[in-house]
Amino acid sequence: MDIYRYTENLSLFVEIARCGSFSAVARHHGVNPSSIIRKIDMLEEVMKAPLFTRSTRGLHLTEVGDALFNRAVGVLEELKDMRDEIVSLNEEVTGTLRISCLPTFAKLHIFPWLPEFKSRYPDVNLVLDLTEQLENPSIERLDAAIRIGKLKNSSLYSTKIAHQTWVACASPLYIEQYGMPSGPEELSGHHILDKYHDPYAVSWSRIIDTEQRDHRLYMRCNDFDALRKAAVSGLGIVFLPNWVVGEEIKAGRLVKVFDDPQQKVDDIHFLRALPKMTPKLAAFLQFLRDNLMAAI
Repeated sequence: MDIYRYTENLSLFVEIARCGSFSAVARHHGVNPSSIIRKIDMLEEVMKAPLFTRSTRGLHLTEVGDALFNRAVGVLEELKDMRDEIVSLNEEVTGTLRISCLPTFAKLHIFPWLPEFKSRYPDVNLVLDLTEQLENPSIERLDAAIRIGKLKNSSLYSTKIAHQTWVACASPLYIEQYGMPSGPEELSGHHILDKYHDPYAVSWSRIIDTEQRDHRLYMRCNDFDALRKAAVSGLGIVFLPNWVVGEEIKAGRLVKVFDDPQQKVDDIHFLRALPKMTPKLAAFLQFLRDNLMAAI
């Protein structure tokens, strides 16, 4: 089955799963139920498993069908997002654009390319809400919010723009003076630069006991950007996300000491309240994606 026919049948499958009826979907498309059933049969052949339990009591998803439905919804939404973004590029890009994101993220991955963005789209007025809190764009009247990790509001439309991983790193000067540990177990005697307010245990406390006396908590700070700068200056070893230290590592100002032993990976989401992107939002997202990809 070619990819175009496969996608068409996947869309029909999601539609049937939502309304629970072959005949209802057939009426919506103006075709006979047998043609809809035939396409689902083809999809089941590709998946090598039945997707529905069919009986006089109704139509229900099988375990395989339920798993496919959860994946298919996301795939189809991303395909729609892609089309909307491309179409929007041919429309007028103007108006006020309100974006919410983490302060450090804006400093590192929005401010550097804003002059080019404003030069290309001078009629877009950008309003940045820099906050550690997760607002709902539909409530706070934002166009979009950039957030990391598990989503708390399933009503928002999400586009994944990158993955967050964690890395321990230090400056070449620090490594020359104190050596390079190969893992958390070799941090004895080293200077640790840690996050001061870390209620969710995402930084050093996630992989080491920060109260142990065999390493020194040289500095604590509640700002990732400040910790990055402290590490570049040679004060100690930091444990930070790839999007915070990626450019510094590429430039040689920081050196990767070791990767996250827990291999924690979180998605970075571009959240919005409306299903269709406006031209100004699509243009902003394209700039963001291109520059974020280059940075990490």
